[in-house]
Amino acid sequence: MPNLAQPVALKEWAVAIQALADGKQILLMRKGGIIEETRHFELKSHSFYLYPTFEHQRRELLKDAYQSDLDATLVGWSAEDTRVPLQLYAEVVEDIEIHDQDMLNRLRDFHIWTDQFAEERLKWKKKLPLHVLVLRVYKIVPSVTLDIESEYLGCKSWITMPKSVTAVDYTNFVPVLRDEAFQEQVDAIHNVLEG
Repeated sequence: MPNLAQPVALKEWAVAIQALADGKQILLMRKGGIIEETRHFELKSHSFYLYPTFEHQRRELLKDAYQSDLDATLVGWSAEDTRVPLQLYAEVVEDIEIHDQDMLNRLRDFHIWTDQFAEERLKWKKKLPLHVLVLRVYKIVPSVTLDIESEYLGCKSWITMPKSVTAVDYTNFVPVLRDEAFQEQVDAIHNVLEG
């Protein structure tokens, strides 16, 4: 399961990570961070921690049903925090490249973002595909608390984890969804994309 050689974390809005934790979605959409070394998204590892970000979350980019979830992620959070809890670990089951609006629209019911936000992600750097990562997500019990280092900040997708993180007991990873429920969602995604 985990990549022990050099564990990494994918940065994502805290509200999206919470949706993964609650089993409300099993996918993330990536185009790349503004300061990516390669100027586009690259899948650096097929397994990674999920590192919650708070600063750039915007209510209006979430479907109405999920806007209160964003508020919940901000309870107890401060920009002055020096530590962040890592509660989820994910494995990429599939990296689907989306090139057109029709394919993106078919995924509308499988994520928390508004159509406008999803479309903006597709159109940004429009020569590059939008990566839809289908994820098998695990809760880390107990969660890992990480010191926030300056190199973790900024608009980039990936951070390299410190050596201390490899000491986590990986036998305590608990799947968010049962195998059957997860496979049902994967099949549903395939069905709409093929339909």
